Amino acid sequence: MARVRLDEGEGICGVAAAISVIDGKWKTLLLWLLESGPHRPGELRRKARGISEKVLTQSLREMEEDGLVHRETHDVVPLKTVYSLTEQGLALSLLLAPLSDWGHDHLDRLAEARAAS
Repeated sequence: MARVRLDEGEGICGVAAAISVIDGKWKTLLLWLLESGPHRPGELRRKARGISEKVLTQSLREMEEDGLVHRETHDVVPLKTVYSLTEQGLALSLLLAPLSDWGHDHLDRLAEARAAS
């Protein structure tokens, strides 16, 4: 999975900058899962069925790099890692809620149009 990074500066569309942070198949789902509280990687993997351990780790690292998630490790055996949303991550997650509502409405309209034809 190649990561697209936008350079800071003039001429960058704010929507493109936001989408570059959540780009990919799993990041919006991970944001939604973490909105309910801190999770260990195993919990996230069980809830995000179909995600590989490699992709989960990569997505969480990218989200940490972008300031969306906080990674906390506890020095116990075995090592315990917990991920939670930062303020930026929570703000983004809340902003995505209306987009999710629009998406559900759009899918309903498409289903109605198919049923009518």
